[in-house]
Amino acid sequence: MLNGGVADVTGTGTMSASTMLGQGPRIADFLAPIASELAEAERIFAQELGSRHPFVQQLVDHCSAFRGKRLRPALVLLCGQAVGRLTPDHPVLAAVVEMIHTATLVHDDILDESLVRRHAATINAEWGNETAVLLGDYLFTHAFHLAASLESTLACRWIGRATNLVCEGEMNQVHHRGDLDLDESTYLDIIQGKTAELIAVSCKLGAHYAGADVETTERLERFGRDLGSAFQIADDVLDLWGEERVAGKSLGTDLFKQKLTLPVIRLLNVAPLEVRREVHGLLNQPGPETRRRLRDHLNAYKTLDYSWTIAGRFVESSLEALAILPPSQARTLLEAMARSVLRRDR
Repeated sequence: MLNGGVADVTGTGTMSASTMLGQGPRIADFLAPIASELAEAERIFAQELGSRHPFVQQLVDHCSAFRGKRLRPALVLLCGQAVGRLTPDHPVLAAVVEMIHTATLVHDDILDESLVRRHAATINAEWGNETAVLLGDYLFTHAFHLAASLESTLACRWIGRATNLVCEGEMNQVHHRGDLDLDESTYLDIIQGKTAELIAVSCKLGAHYAGADVETTERLERFGRDLGSAFQIADDVLDLWGEERVAGKSLGTDLFKQKLTLPVIRLLNVAPLEVRREVHGLLNQPGPETRRRLRDHLNAYKTLDYSWTIAGRFVESSLEALAILPPSQARTLLEAMARSVLRRDR
């Protein structure tokens, strides 16, 4: 890794954190080869969640505004294509993981007291926490109901385990809220549960249901876990550095809830005592001014660039995991998707 910047896995040098946030392809750019299967997953998603109660249907329809990237269903399908042929089970699995992900978004917005997600009001902001909790539960139960429609219970077991790890990660993060001694190892353990695990199981399901052997399935699971870790680190940088009008969601919520993320953890490790004391004080009075002043310190001690470097290592590891695959369009797209994490702006 190069000092003062993030490793650019495309081989074009290094870039500053602020530069990298504003360029690069989006997940939607990679979806053309799986367009028909993704459309089928969308149809299954809508059919499974259809309700005879207009208010419930309104809530479900509102959630469609949150589901911009389709990262997890795309990974189910692309990993399946990368190892073999897609089956009728793949769109079902794609719909299932998207339901789980949407449920976690609804519940996350409650925990973070977020008001906006992808330029739309959150469920909790529009209809209150009670409705948001129930809607998240509704999405979870429908996901498992749909997974149970497959001939094997394997998908239910794998998704159930992944969901348990997601919840453990979230609870662990809440437990460490306000912990100014949180270390990088614990932070990485938290994000590998709350974010990376569902991405990992999406890749694992796609590979297994396309007939991949055990080694290939495990390598694609590793690809997903490393990709998810890089993705969450990028999201945490964006929470500090991005602009809400671009991100389309509430930013600074981690600061408001005193959830330490990698840039701040690094700052507290490398800054002199007087700066650490000032940062401690800032974290006790969250707000827009706190975010601005904190960013000055993050820039001064290059902790945003450090965070991109760590994300870059996860991207490199994810690319190594894909080396087991034969050359194909799907593999190329998976590699490009991993690289794009370092250049995401939303």
